[in-house]
Amino acid sequence: MEIDKKLYTLKYSPDTESHLHPKTEDCRLCEGRPCTYICPAKVYEWNEEKQELIVNFENCMECGACRVACEKKSLGWEYPKGIKGVTFKNG
Repeated sequence: MEIDKKLYTLKYSPDTESHLHPKTEDCRLCEGRPCTYICPAKVYEWNEEKQELIVNFENCMECGACRVACEKKSLGWEYPKGIKGVTFKNG
């Protein structure tokens, strides 16, 4: 099954606050920015003009790939509060 079809089988209940907390300065110094391509849900985007990482936390699948791939090991990550976050449904 293609990744886009798999992503469609997810249900999100996003929190109002991000559960992903990258260290801004480390992101500016990061050369590879692996989080921008390792995340299957495309949560991270690099804004070249502003020199900042944009975090679309609402799309997070909570897989943890970003934490593993982060070159600087500076991505603060926790599960969303309560019943927020991703829910897997039968596809």
